[in-house]
This record gives sequence, C-alpha cells and structure tokens, in this order.
Amino acid sequence: MKHNKIDFPLLLCVIFMSLLGMIMIYSASSIWAEYKFHDPLKFVKNQGLFLLISTLLCGFITKLNPKTLEKHSNKYLAICFLLLILVLIPGIGTVRNGSRSWFGIGGFGIQPSEFSKVALIIFVSKYLANNQRELKSIKKGVFPIFLVILAFFFLILLEPDFGSAMVIVLTLISLIFISGVKLSFFIRLGILGIIGITILILIAPYRLERILSFLNPWSDPLGSGFQIIQSLYAIGPGGLLGQGFLNSRQKNFYLPEPQTDFIFSIISEEFGFLGVLLISSLFFFVFYRSIKIALKQENLFLKYVAFGLSIGIIIQALLNLSVVTGLIPVTGVTLPFFSYGGSSLLITMISMGIILNISK
Repeated sequence: MKHNKIDFPLLLCVIFMSLLGMIMIYSASSIWAEYKFHDPLKFVKNQGLFLLISTLLCGFITKLNPKTLEKHSNKYLAICFLLLILVLIPGIGTVRNGSRSWFGIGGFGIQPSEFSKVALIIFVSKYLANNQRELKSIKKGVFPIFLVILAFFFLILLEPDFGSAMVIVLTLISLIFISGVKLSFFIRLGILGIIGITILILIAPYRLERILSFLNPWSDPLGSGFQIIQSLYAIGPGGLLGQGFLNSRQKNFYLPEPQTDFIFSIISEEFGFLGVLLISSLFFFVFYRSIKIALKQENLFLKYVAFGLSIGIIIQALLNLSVVTGLIPVTGVTLPFFSYGGSSLLITMISMGIILNISK
C-alpha cells in the first residue's frame, strides 16, 4: 500500500474555518457575554478550550492506523448507545432549552448524540463493506442495519433532539443509498418517513407550531416565529459588503443566543453577500476534497467512512443554512466549525481527523 502525504489543502481549510469560527463567535457573543457574565470573552474562552482539545485530538487521529476504526466499531457504537440511555435519566442528564441531551461537566456540556453520529457512520460503513451480497435483499441485508439506526433515532427523539436525529438519519440513508441498495426501498422509506413525521407532529404540538411559524412567522412574531424573523432582519440589511465586523445590530439582544444555531445570520449581517459566498465556498471545498478522498480509496470500508463523514458535515451545514434563511422550520442544528458548542466542534474535528487520516 502506497502511503501519501496528508491532504494539505483540506487541512489548511479546516484550520482557517476553525479560526474564523472563533472570530465570529466573539463578534456574535461579546455583548451578551458582557451582560450576563461581565466577560466579553466568556464564550470565546470556552470554545477556545474545546478548539485546543479537538485540534490535538484531530492530529492524534491522523496518526492512527485506520484499521483501528473498523476493529473497534462495535465498541464505539455500544458506548454511545449506553450514553444515550444514561442522558435520559433525571439526575444524570442535564436539561438545556427543554432538551435532556447533555452531560453537565463543570460549566461545560457534552452531547452523546453528537458522538453517536461518528460511531454510527463507522459501524454502518463496516456493515455495508462486509455485507455487499446481502444488501441485494432488503429483508436479510438492509433491514438489520435499519433497525440499529431506528433504535438510535428514537433514543435521540426522546431527549428530544429532532435536529440531530434528522442529521443522523439523512446521513446514513445517503450512505446506504450509495452502497447500491434497490431504489424501491427508498421509495417505501420516504412514504414511511412522511407518515412518521406526521405522527411526531401530532404527538408533540410544539413541532406543529414550528412548521406554522416557518410558513408564516409573522403570525406569531413574539412567539414561535421570533427567531426566524430576527434572523431575516439580520440577513436582509447585509447587502453586498455587510455592516462591517462587530457592527451587527441583531446580536444586541434581538436574536437569542446568536453565537449558536443562528451565527450565520450574524455573518450575513456583518459581511453581506460576500461573507455568505465565502462560507458557502469553504463548505463546498471541504465537501469536494473529502469526496475526492473517498473516491480514491480501494478499501471499501474506508471509502464508506469518508463518504459518510463528508455527507454528514454537508447535510448539517445545509440544514443550518436552510433554517436561518427561513427555507425550513427551526431544527436546532449547529453550523459546523462556526457555531458555539464544544460537542459539535469536537465531532466536526474528529470527523475531519478521520478523513485526513484516510487521505494518506
């Protein structure tokens, strides 16, 4: 096997996006942090610690033998499954914004659903690589792995964390699709998905409110439509060049916690269309280089892992951008590399570390 150098352009892009994310977190959060914690750098310091840890972890992963991932894939999955159960237990899991999806560690929070994304991609990649013949049969090949995905999906929904659940399902379905499973399976799955989403909406009325506020946010401007309206008020005045760095108006207590899910709105307001174009281009470049790495792999497991991780990142980014621009209802999905959140940054950097490892 020929050992090549790491994909240097992709590495540079990852470093640039991580540092740019830190700068934008400062811009989006400084006023809120000053008001609440009397420290404008509060969120930057927290994210900086996670960036340091995740960068070191990313570097360590690039040195590992990629066979280690395949060897321990079952263990990774079992640990994540156990953590998803534990986080639902009152007294162990921490409730934030109405969702019991966190383990509180000091002033920080860790989301097991984020780690489940990578564990599931590695496990499903191994299954698909080792069961190519069985995949021709829906019952014998596809159904067993689909049950595993559903088990994780429902555990994450119980938190509830619909956004993470959707990212995981869409990513893994995309991965199964490229493995060559019959198209009829996905048609049936789409019908079941529509029925399932309808049931989920009926069970939890707040989801219906989100959909209605998405269709007409001005019908409840101070309630369910508030975030989308404030996000659009940030994006609209951006124009071509934006209001300038640190000059966003919506971060002044209009847009709630702008450093998290809606940080793209602040980027749009401060840097305008050129900022939007830059962020979109960076994500496209990461996706392009990652897919290129996947296509070069002769090892089927590594090919699937690289595909799965790159698809997962781009799906999450597209969902986030769609939310902040009002194209889909609010899902609570972060923007990789940019949104404030230690778990999200850790998993993004772990994913890129694996892809960069495979590139060698």
